[in-house]
Amino acid sequence: METGNRGLYADDVSAILGFLRAPSEKRQELMQLLREGEQRNWHEIHGKLPPNWKQLIRFEDEASAIENYEPMVIPGLAQTPDYARAIIQATNSTLTEAEVEGLVAARLARQLVLSRRDGPNVHLLIEETALRRVVGDLATMRIQLDNLLSVSNRSNVTLQVVPFSAGDHPGLEGPSVLLEFVDEPTLAHAETRSASSFIEDEVPINRVKVAWRGLLAVALSTEDSARLISTVVGKMTAP
Repeated sequence: METGNRGLYADDVSAILGFLRAPSEKRQELMQLLREGEQRNWHEIHGKLPPNWKQLIRFEDEASAIENYEPMVIPGLAQTPDYARAIIQATNSTLTEAEVEGLVAARLARQLVLSRRDGPNVHLLIEETALRRVVGDLATMRIQLDNLLSVSNRSNVTLQVVPFSAGDHPGLEGPSVLLEFVDEPTLAHAETRSASSFIEDEVPINRVKVAWRGLLAVALSTEDSARLISTVVGKMTAP
């Protein structure tokens, strides 16, 4: 169940909750979420997600390949809880603590696709800026970068860094997510501060694909990317 190789079964969950002596109210809440799993209400336990996040989670779960470029932050599929919490709090100071924790939980739940045996192939391109920007504090950042290296070692994950030395490149237009499917058209996901959308028209999709190929042309190899991340971690650890 933890790796996502099989689903949740009511008898199992009930037995686990009983073993953990979960309060009756919490037990009923979790069992109800399990029964309503098809609607994916699990990420509304502590607060509501932006509407398109629910669709993004569903599409990521159904995709055969995910290609994500991030110029400013570590991709959500590779974020640690403390890093995600710091990002969410910094970008929306009006959220309550419960809403923040709900968004953190949802972001971490997305990462289950990385552990599924039949999950998508995930290719992450990250700007060097995101590696060197200290989010939270140094300890948070070191743990985040160590986690990034761990994620990169998964057989279904490819991670590359776009270095400062790349200069101007197609990624300057902003982040992008391409979702490929076996039997469905490719989707692109675009997100701004106040809105997000899915794009399926052929012309803009092709633009995103061309930009992706341009980024691949200037990105470091996977090996050099890992070395750069390790170097950055080392500098954060040094006295």
